[in-house]
Amino acid sequence: MAARVHHSIQFQRNTLTTFFFSNPIHKKNYPWLSSSKPSSKRSSSLYCTCTSSKKEEVKEPYVITTPLYYVNAPPHMGSAYSTIAADSIARFQRLMGKKVIFITGTDEHGEKIATAAAACGSSPNDHCDAISQSYRSLWKDLDISYDKFIRTTDPKHEAIVEEFYSKVLANGDIYRADYEGLYCVSCEEYKDEKELLENNCCPMHLKPCVSRKEDNYFFALSKYQKRLEEILEQNPDFVQPVYRLNEVQNWMKSGLRDFSISRASVDWGIRVPTDPKQTIYVWFDALLGYISALSQDQEQPSLQTAISSGWPASLHLIGKDILRFHAVYWPAMLMSAGLRVPKTVFGHGFLTKDGMKMGKSLGNTLEPNELVQRFGPDAVRYFFLREVEFGNDGDYSEERFINIVNAHLANTIGNLLNRTLGLLKKNCQSTLVADSSVAAEGNDFKDTVEKLVEKSKLQYESLLLSSACESVLEIGTAGNLYIDGRAPWSLFKQGGASFDSAAKDLVLILEAMRIIAVALSPVTPKLCLSIYRQLGYTEEQFNAATWSDTKWGGLKAGQVMAPPNPIFARIEVVAEEEGGPTVEKKVSKKKQKSPQTQSTM
Repeated sequence: MAARVHHSIQFQRNTLTTFFFSNPIHKKNYPWLSSSKPSSKRSSSLYCTCTSSKKEEVKEPYVITTPLYYVNAPPHMGSAYSTIAADSIARFQRLMGKKVIFITGTDEHGEKIATAAAACGSSPNDHCDAISQSYRSLWKDLDISYDKFIRTTDPKHEAIVEEFYSKVLANGDIYRADYEGLYCVSCEEYKDEKELLENNCCPMHLKPCVSRKEDNYFFALSKYQKRLEEILEQNPDFVQPVYRLNEVQNWMKSGLRDFSISRASVDWGIRVPTDPKQTIYVWFDALLGYISALSQDQEQPSLQTAISSGWPASLHLIGKDILRFHAVYWPAMLMSAGLRVPKTVFGHGFLTKDGMKMGKSLGNTLEPNELVQRFGPDAVRYFFLREVEFGNDGDYSEERFINIVNAHLANTIGNLLNRTLGLLKKNCQSTLVADSSVAAEGNDFKDTVEKLVEKSKLQYESLLLSSACESVLEIGTAGNLYIDGRAPWSLFKQGGASFDSAAKDLVLILEAMRIIAVALSPVTPKLCLSIYRQLGYTEEQFNAATWSDTKWGGLKAGQVMAPPNPIFARIEVVAEEEGGPTVEKKVSKKKQKSPQTQSTM
């Protein structure tokens, strides 16, 4: 979803009809819900405290979501980063044996969408179809293994939104009021004057805000101040990292104010069920995509059936610019409807280019399609997950991108596998002489690998994705140090016991490579499949692997390895004549690919 951060505005309650009434069914089933009108009276709230038994946790699916991306323009690298991170977490959880439901999708309503469509000379529907498809295409190129792709223009989503709105209305948390303020069209929300730059410019999009006054419907967010404070106090892991939790707590200290959930001036959206002259505010609409996605397989979707299919979400993965909506507005909306809040909201940082946040509205995007075409999906996935400490901001540099990818994937991992298989083919007919468990007897190398594997597991579980990459890479580094220190090429020449020792050394390195292929597969799935295949396994065996396969002892005596073939060629960038194009080559020791002319980024 685009970066739309709502700030409270002043309003006067309209003397027109207000919608404050209670539903006896809700009062019976959810006694903590308020009565006829919004109130700040303290009461208990219904939310997940993560105290269920282990048996229950095993049965619950692991539901992870990306933002629903705004379709005013095609995806940029910031969108891809969120999705790559979510995909790596989903893949890891699958390795751990969890039933994963990975949700992504597109947010397709609002004024900005209609404006973008008109600028292209197309209808909003056609525009949304085209941009939504561009997201699907990019996710395919990046090997994103999502389970659900929800579009907010899906009729099933609209049905869920209308039912949810009615529940919140019945709980007395929606009322009508006038508001007036400075509106940022790019954010699609009102701004407080104190946060604006000179000439009332939005600090996010650097464009002037416009004065607007409307008669809309409001959600009684202030009523849930105490209950939200209870969630943060009783479950500090609800918002991560900890500095994002601190941000949320600081926002709440100044007091929560009600916010508008409809627009009278926007036609492209879901109509307010009780007032078709207004459309539901895009955030109140789009947040429900996380629930409506769970109902995609149902002919007649309903909140109840959607909730029973996997709610609450285990992890909402979002950019820090939309933290307020997910950590404050969304849980309050859910409590109003009598639903459980998500278990964790994780706000990651921005990707920057030239020191500035990348964004479609700013026009300084880094095109992910171009990166994938030039360097391949594994290089893109690895660089951003390894080089950006998850949660913090990170800056892109093409020179550093190429250096990191070459050093880690081509050299540390790729070259280690290639030269080990080369020695095995030359001296052992590509056949293992011993079980890896036998070859490791009395050898400290096995202990080193096992410790690093366990370390990476804990880091994956803690969403320390960069550290997990580093720990797995250290296995490769340890393997290179081991083989260089042992020099099996020399031992083979000596024959006898030295030959046997050298042959076992190769088994040790190849077992470490097998473990790397499993442990790094959440980050670089294609690369790891290539490793597995060279170790004599099939794609089906790779897809069936679980984290338990990182346990030492997988390779057995007599297994035949594939002939050595570089799994990741080095990227060489050669600048031609001054002012001319940049030539990129992927080269290996055995074979060079023909250079292809590419435009500079």
